[in-house]
Amino acid sequence: MCLDDMELVARSRSGDLDAFEKLIGRYEKKVFTTTYRFVGNYADASDLSQETFIRVYQSLASFRGDCSFATWVYRISANVCRDELRRRGRQKNVSLEEMAFSPNGKERPGGGVRSPEEIYECSELQCMVQECLRELPEEFRLVLIMRELQGLTYDEIAAALDVSPGTVKSRLSRGRQALKQKITDRRELLGLHPRLSGKGG
Repeated sequence: MCLDDMELVARSRSGDLDAFEKLIGRYEKKVFTTTYRFVGNYADASDLSQETFIRVYQSLASFRGDCSFATWVYRISANVCRDELRRRGRQKNVSLEEMAFSPNGKERPGGGVRSPEEIYECSELQCMVQECLRELPEEFRLVLIMRELQGLTYDEIAAALDVSPGTVKSRLSRGRQALKQKITDRRELLGLHPRLSGKGG
């Protein structure tokens, strides 16, 4: 029998670790997506995902059910990412070599520096989107991740970030515009590379 989130939460509160493991299984991929897109490398994203579920477990008693459990988890994940940015004191910009993509464009779990051949085989646009996304201000980055990558509704994002749906729409619009401009600028810069590399003997 497949139990719903609230039943699993109730069991987890009673000390049923198997129930909590089921909750982790339902949300670990989406939480990791949030943390990875935010910090840009596998190791840090794994640490932040783990910290998210530690906070979820420690805060189960305070979950009132005024929003869905999923929204509550996203809220905690967003707070963990914000705390990490404050701890670092600055937003981290990640180089293309740190992106850790396999030749088919999928994230490579082990990370590592790619060979020149893999860099060219990687989807150029995908790499640029990843890079540019992490250059955006926190408020834009979060709503873009939640909307475009996780498929949350405006209301769900608003509840997770404790803002109005109107604010979510505004940040999405501005974030998309900023991301589009960054990608356009980056493509123009990268477009110089073939001409430069083609010169000489």
